[in-house]
Amino acid sequence: MATNLVSAVMQFLTPDVIAKIASVLGLDRNVAQKAIAGAIPALLASLADVASTPNGARQLTNTLTQQSGSLDGFKNFTGSASANSLAESGSNMLSGLLGDRTLDAMSQTIGKFAGIGEETTKSMLGMLGPMVLGVLGQQQGEAGLDASKLASHLSSQKDQIAAAIPSGLAGPLSAAGLIDGATESLRSGAAEASMAASRIAEASERTVPGADQAASAMGRRTAVPPWPYWLAAAVVVGGLAWFALGRPGEDTIAQVSPAATTRSDTGTVGKAPTDLTVGGMNLANQINSSVGSIRTVLPSITDATSAEAALPKLKEATAQLHEVNSRAAQLPPEGKVVLVKLIVAATPTINQMCDKVLATPGAGDIAKPAIDELRGKLDALART
Repeated sequence: MATNLVSAVMQFLTPDVIAKIASVLGLDRNVAQKAIAGAIPALLASLADVASTPNGARQLTNTLTQQSGSLDGFKNFTGSASANSLAESGSNMLSGLLGDRTLDAMSQTIGKFAGIGEETTKSMLGMLGPMVLGVLGQQQGEAGLDASKLASHLSSQKDQIAAAIPSGLAGPLSAAGLIDGATESLRSGAAEASMAASRIAEASERTVPGADQAASAMGRRTAVPPWPYWLAAAVVVGGLAWFALGRPGEDTIAQVSPAATTRSDTGTVGKAPTDLTVGGMNLANQINSSVGSIRTVLPSITDATSAEAALPKLKEATAQLHEVNSRAAQLPPEGKVVLVKLIVAATPTINQMCDKVLATPGAGDIAKPAIDELRGKLDALART
């Protein structure tokens, strides 16, 4: 299967859902976001570990089959009573799959990372568990995966799951035995790339007048930027991106080596290494340009008239991404990895904007074909 599990899960964590979780748990929304940012990849990594043995894969498959309605339960919870019921059933499911000791260790580790209590974290994991299992079960059903194929699917997602672990959490998760050393190495070795890729989104905003300036400023003031900007920093990894992209600034945790960074004339994205330039096109710059355009156009759609006006620009950006995808086939493997990470950085933000447009009366039906095509191109690039 090609669907990115982390992205598939994050689609359900809308601002309203995060606000509900925060309210039920009595947490500040930003604190809840930080905890969720760590919980999702930690849960997926643990489920992948469970599925790595034949018995574990069979147990996970049986659980997914028995809990086919868990995703609906997560979508429909509205208050503390239903949330508490969801948390209890979710904790029971996770305990059955992971074991009480693993669930307790995860609660302690994520709670310490986010600055909240262990019991509160455990309740949050219980709420998120049915949603994570529901998404996985949905993918299993759609693709007809048996236990073996489900295990292979989770194994194929390990790099992306590791990439989603927030900075500062991989080490404690490894120390607690919740992720293996290879996963920690992948995440830790790419920490600088995460910060550089975070600046890609900021660069897009700087190059397109009026693009999410307030949200970008908010993101730099918080330890974990508001949804969905935190994901751009948490999800993105690319061993080469940290020296290919970046603009040192006072909000940067780790400086990018000046000798390894070449500024472009536009000040948006530094020149990519030679293996990211195909046929004279800098693919990183092209992605940056297309994403900037998309992030400006989508928020402008508020009714039928603006939707019609936005269609040509959406189609143009989609065509640009198609061209990148066509040329990406000529990249070496390491170049493709970098490209995929850039796309994964941008996709959650774009998906949220698309969902908002699709829910707008009068505009959704008009924009849907163009949005579907756009999402298809992003998915294709994520599978490069």
